[in-house]
Amino acid sequence: MILTKRPPANGVKWLLVCLGNYGPRYENTRHNIGFMAADKLIDKYGLKCSRLRFRSLTDRFEFGGAQVLLMKPQTYMNLSGEAVGEAARFYRIPAENVLVISDDVSLPLGKVRVRAGGSAGGHNGLKNIIAHLGTDQFPRVKVGVGAPQNPEHDLIDWVTGAFSADERKTIDAAVERALDAAACVIERGVNEAQNRYNG
Repeated sequence: MILTKRPPANGVKWLLVCLGNYGPRYENTRHNIGFMAADKLIDKYGLKCSRLRFRSLTDRFEFGGAQVLLMKPQTYMNLSGEAVGEAARFYRIPAENVLVISDDVSLPLGKVRVRAGGSAGGHNGLKNIIAHLGTDQFPRVKVGVGAPQNPEHDLIDWVTGAFSADERKTIDAAVERALDAAACVIERGVNEAQNRYNG
């Protein structure tokens, strides 16, 4: 059997990983901020994002001045790293070029924060990506979904719960800002994006 070399990276320089859970049950829920961001990009750029590769719906496009692979992992949130690790290995993408958009219960509703890396902060999707990349040093754009006012409220029920109509208006604006921040990370670097969007 003749072994061939792995195919070239085909120009993809970044992975833009938008986290969520697939299926109608999870639409418009707090945990699906990443999918909401991906859907805005799909509409804006006329992407198909219908090809199932790396256990994700994917499409390639230019974003922030670079060739990017948009990913909507179809593994469910807590196994997102399986999809990300597979794509990163195929395209030979270093961790610092894996940009993740996710929800964050520790941030107020609609607050956007850019981070260069760090712990998962209790987010199972980020935790699994850290495990599969072997490092926590990859950039993230986090969108605040707020925490339940009642401390006895189950956190899983909270993040898989739907936004109200008023909350969705705030979130829609926040997702637009998160995408601007993501483009800035790719084009100008994490530090510049933090200066612009973490205020």
